[in-house]
Amino acid sequence: MPNTLVIQSHRSPLPYPWLAGCLESVRRWCVFNKFDYRFLDDELFTCLDAELLEKSAEQRVIAADLARLKVLQTALRDGIETVVWLDADFLICDPDNFVLPETPYAVGREVWVQHDRQGRLKVYKKVHNAFLMFRHGNTFLDFYLETAERLLRQHQGGMPPQFIGPKLLTALHNVCQLPVMESAGMLSPLVIRDLLQGGGEALRMFHAKSAAPLAGANLCASSCDKGQVDSAEMGQLIEALTAKPHLLL
Repeated sequence: MPNTLVIQSHRSPLPYPWLAGCLESVRRWCVFNKFDYRFLDDELFTCLDAELLEKSAEQRVIAADLARLKVLQTALRDGIETVVWLDADFLICDPDNFVLPETPYAVGREVWVQHDRQGRLKVYKKVHNAFLMFRHGNTFLDFYLETAERLLRQHQGGMPPQFIGPKLLTALHNVCQLPVMESAGMLSPLVIRDLLQGGGEALRMFHAKSAAPLAGANLCASSCDKGQVDSAEMGQLIEALTAKPHLLL
């Protein structure tokens, strides 16, 4: 069995051409490190029962957040030593420095810069599940999966898209300080625009609140879905970060 397995998933065909660049960056990183790689499309959801699929029908991202945990758990139970999840919109721009920590598990870091209700720039520091790593024998994955599934089954009414993903992870992190891979980050639309424009206050605040340089980042395809960044700009960003990863230093 492989020592390390990296898993990604997305529906086919890809909705944006720039996603192919993100996926390719992860595959190259896997080849460089001799990691095994697995890509799943909608088969990701076959591990969820009818009740869970129905409850998450209006928020497919919630189903994906739960299904990834089940897939990762299954891989560990099948004998793989280390499993890694990376969202399809995650770009590894500095593969030499995207190094898995020695901790039993780890989550990604979110430093999100946006305007508050008064129009002022504000930084929200959280954790995210666009990057997840679990090693054989860790005690967190089973707990996280059981908690997420229980909350989803018990919940009535509408749910925010991050219900059992970043929201639950951040709540747990605030209580017990989860191990964080600080170099696995996330870029908000304002930070992306500053990167494309060569600088700005949002990027400055992002750097000030980041604990370490990023070697990879979730580019948030939802920013394209909402029209906050267009597909061409995402393509330009990937080209720029791949050529000059120091832009995230």
